Amino acid sequence: MKNYDVLIVGGGAAGFFSAINIAEANPSLKIAILERRNAVLIKVKISGGGRCNVTHAEFEPKPLSLHYPRGQKELLGPFHTFMTGDTMQWFEDRGVALKIEEDGRVFPKSNSSQTIIDCLLSESKKHQVEVLMNHSVQNIESHQNSWKLTTTQGLFCSEKIMIATGSNSKIWNLLKQLGHRIVEAVPSLFTFTISDPRLESIPGVVAKHVELSVKDSSLQSSGPLLVTHTGVSAPAVLKLSAHGALELAKRNYTFDLYVNFIAKEHIQCIEDLEVCKGHFPKKRILKTALFDLPKRLWEQLVIGAELPPEMRWADMNKKQLEKLAMQLTSAVFKVTGKSTFKEEFVTAGGVELKEINFKTFESKLHKNLFFAGEVLNIDAVTGGFNFQNAWTGAFIASQHIGKSKSQG
Repeated sequence: MKNYDVLIVGGGAAGFFSAINIAEANPSLKIAILERRNAVLIKVKISGGGRCNVTHAEFEPKPLSLHYPRGQKELLGPFHTFMTGDTMQWFEDRGVALKIEEDGRVFPKSNSSQTIIDCLLSESKKHQVEVLMNHSVQNIESHQNSWKLTTTQGLFCSEKIMIATGSNSKIWNLLKQLGHRIVEAVPSLFTFTISDPRLESIPGVVAKHVELSVKDSSLQSSGPLLVTHTGVSAPAVLKLSAHGALELAKRNYTFDLYVNFIAKEHIQCIEDLEVCKGHFPKKRILKTALFDLPKRLWEQLVIGAELPPEMRWADMNKKQLEKLAMQLTSAVFKVTGKSTFKEEFVTAGGVELKEINFKTFESKLHKNLFFAGEVLNIDAVTGGFNFQNAWTGAFIASQHIGKSKSQG
């Protein structure tokens, strides 16, 4: 049996961040990371399209917490201790230059996730953190005021353990055996599958600001919408999928989606169309794109309103004008499924949050059992927020794990 002061299960962002900060808080501790694969920091590698969206430039705890459909209330306190600005300072202090893009996302200036990976690997090496790959944890048990972990490579014993495995059903099952309740995982951050003639011919078209809602629910969101080869994506859809993860799973990802392409009230749209009718009586409706909509999208909505391609504004009656306004402000699309957003698979679900002390990220059921990242029932919308949850939980837990045995 190999003995350590701290064992960290999971070689991802939260795991490495924990290990480094624990070692800095108490250099005398013997620390090891147990990773089940033959590589570490895999999710960091692919995140942000290979650029690693480190965090998001929201510097107030309350607004930041609103980006978490699950975990909003619980993370508010921790964000007062360690949040976006602290994360940026942490990496910059270790030689990683960062930049804030127009939409608020934060990336390394190198535009390469390898920069973040190299930083975490070099810092862990600097602090003599052992990284043990191909060590899949098979069992976790409390053993004489310490923890005994059985892996595919042997037995390990440690006073304190950190679980930072992300969405891992095998680890969740082991935690169930320890008495923790696991909220069933369902996908979050996914795109919508739609087969509709209004969209099929215009993949790649972007509506800059739309409002979405799901029929017979309170779910709604707003933002850019991207038409894809299989349906729709972009922030408006991803936010809706995150906030509606549980509800949409219950519906088996089949539902009616209402799209307001111009983010205006129906009555206001009618009035604007009336004005246009007076200004451009001889112009063809099909070729007069309004409301800053892409021409190809406008044309499909006009066709969807069943207006003849050659119809001019002066020839449109009230009923036809009403049908066009409906397409613009409350078009209905049948969603028949979902698909993963790029390679960044995120789930809603995990360890029940009521069982965690968010001042320390320690289990309320077991002393010296800590958690960080998506192993908990916390998830966020896209834009660097899921990483920020990992950094925050890992840092706060590390400060308590790093206390000496006499203090702990």
